[in-house]
Amino acid sequence: MRLTLKLMRKSVKISVLLMAFLCFANKAQSQTSQTFEDIGHLLNDALFFSDQYITPATDAAVYQAASGWMTSPKKRKLWDVTLGLHSNVFFVPKRDRSFGIKNSDFSFFQIEGATSATVPTAMGNDSQVYLVGDLDGEEIRLKSPEGIDQETIFYPYLQGSVGLWFGTEALVKYSTKTKLKKGDYQVYGFGLKHNFSQYFKKLEANKIHLAVLAVYSKEDISFDFISIPTQYGSLGINRLNGLVDTWQFQVNGSKEFKNFELMAGIIANTSKFKYVVGGEKGETEEVIPLQEILNKRLEEIYKTKTNVIGEISGRYQIKKVYLQSVIGFGKFVNTNFSVQYEF
Repeated sequence: MRLTLKLMRKSVKISVLLMAFLCFANKAQSQTSQTFEDIGHLLNDALFFSDQYITPATDAAVYQAASGWMTSPKKRKLWDVTLGLHSNVFFVPKRDRSFGIKNSDFSFFQIEGATSATVPTAMGNDSQVYLVGDLDGEEIRLKSPEGIDQETIFYPYLQGSVGLWFGTEALVKYSTKTKLKKGDYQVYGFGLKHNFSQYFKKLEANKIHLAVLAVYSKEDISFDFISIPTQYGSLGINRLNGLVDTWQFQVNGSKEFKNFELMAGIIANTSKFKYVVGGEKGETEEVIPLQEILNKRLEEIYKTKTNVIGEISGRYQIKKVYLQSVIGFGKFVNTNFSVQYEF
């Protein structure tokens, strides 16, 4: 009898311990599940904000890289070389400096002290609002990212060309990484130009020149993005890059007036936009690779866009030195000034 009672007491203790363990396990699983769900909502908000924030800057990057490629449609002699130092100035339009947000846009964050707000894009000013959310009982409070706070964007680059056979010319453009407020910009590329006014003797006799140009360029524009400090460390999304691959085709014509050449052209290009986040990774990366997941999610906002751009230019010769100004216009206005030397 005593043995039976002893076994029954032991069985009850085991049952109580087992039930306590199961309750604790279910609670821990519930907390973990809720944390992952919150992180998922946070990533959705980051995706939404990324798209609104950087798209105007990548659109502008295409214009910055498009104009100034063709310095002259004239036919070059075999192995003639031109080297130029270019300075590009892009005017940031007011319409692309900010965008509106409201609480219903977010699934994790809310705007602190308001239901809606206007925040800067990457091309905007340095005004900010606070966004707040709750991650596993911890308040996450962050400032929205600032813009570059510049009405114009200036960057220098080198461009060279060499004359090839049959009125063809190879061109190369390269800029070092240009520091912007809260970001960086870089462009490089290559192209082939072919003069076709050489097939019309009357045009050449009247100093009228026509040429076509095909170009590939790569633009890389990056900005300081969102820093999210948590009990798990940084979430690794404090740098946002826009990577743009552009194929461009253009036709230009010019007329010479002694030492001055007046040129006009039309540009059509197609650009593919990709986005990547980076930054210091916190402890969360040991459990869930947030940066990798967000970069995969960013594929949802990849874009392909086509632009048609007009171009006018004036080029003045002083012996072997040429001074040239170019204006590209369409959705944006971009200007370019260069000093070139022909060898």
